[in-house]
Amino acid sequence: METVFGWLHVANWVEFWWVVVGLGGQLLFTARFLVQWIASERAGRSVVPLAFWYFSIAGGAVLFAYAVYRKDPVFILGQSMGLFIYLRNLWLIREERRNA
Repeated sequence: METVFGWLHVANWVEFWWVVVGLGGQLLFTARFLVQWIASERAGRSVVPLAFWYFSIAGGAVLFAYAVYRKDPVFILGQSMGLFIYLRNLWLIREERRNA
């Protein structure tokens, strides 16, 4: 196992799947920038679409789970703060739409 997945620095299948989960979370997190870029290009100005916040929450939640698994306090703190901010932005958008 170590020789096949040595470049991933994994020791067993559990570790391998957690690395896959972490990479998946990073891909979700990266997708938010692509969504924002495409929406801005289409609008001809800088915009932050609703999907940006959903990708942020999805990617942040998966990365938070990965950080907890890795027992990395710096990574855990960073992702937990981000999740709070993303959820708060969605709440503000919801309130704005309700009041409109």
